[in-house]
Amino acid sequence: MFKKKQKLDNESLKNGVGLVTFTDPTSTIAEQFRTVRTNIQFSSVDKALKSIVFTSSAPSEGKSTVSNNVAVTWADQGKRVLIVDADMRRPTVHRPTVHRTFSVSNAVGLSNLLTETGNLENAIHETIINNLSVMPSGPIPPNPSELLGSTKMAALLEQLTDHYDLVIIDAPPVNTVTDAQVLAARADGTILVVPQGIADKAGVRHAKQLLEAVQANILGAILNRATTEKSTGYYGGYYGGYYGTDDK
Repeated sequence: MFKKKQKLDNESLKNGVGLVTFTDPTSTIAEQFRTVRTNIQFSSVDKALKSIVFTSSAPSEGKSTVSNNVAVTWADQGKRVLIVDADMRRPTVHRPTVHRTFSVSNAVGLSNLLTETGNLENAIHETIINNLSVMPSGPIPPNPSELLGSTKMAALLEQLTDHYDLVIIDAPPVNTVTDAQVLAARADGTILVVPQGIADKAGVRHAKQLLEAVQANILGAILNRATTEKSTGYYGGYYGGYYGTDDK
């Protein structure tokens, strides 16, 4: 149904995000991502998670790296996973993107589906990773928030969750634009990525409040960029761990 797999080369990994779960699956960091996946799975025991939004309080805090690597670990379990790049505002040359990480075209993507200028077959690409497909953001539209809050987006998300076991949505930062709130209100769960020593504590609190205002199901937070000096959790590695909504 969807476009054939493309090779994941060094250039795509360099210009996109680092996929340690694919390039070095036996590493400590890859194991930490699998632990994060397990914790997310157990955070919702009464209802199967079909769609999860990954966001952060501010730009450049690692949410794409985290969401993409967690997606790989889910696909490794045999689950059919789709990553949706829902950041339709920032020019793709200024940020890591799904299409550059996985070497696929961005000519048709989410924005095309929401403006009815493209079809699903051209917007979704299989990847070299078994069970993992991606949908790039597509061309920048003039009204991203309106498109994400539209009935078309609701219908599209329902269609995607019917076809895939899990849809992972890489959303813009919460405190920057309203897009993440709109998406979080519709998804089964939301994860906040927080880089230790970088994220502003007040900003993270504000992001949490904004998500709560739209009654988002906040599953927890992922503390990333933690070093052995900063944290002893999860082997003291690059990813500090996953913190559920009850953690302070």
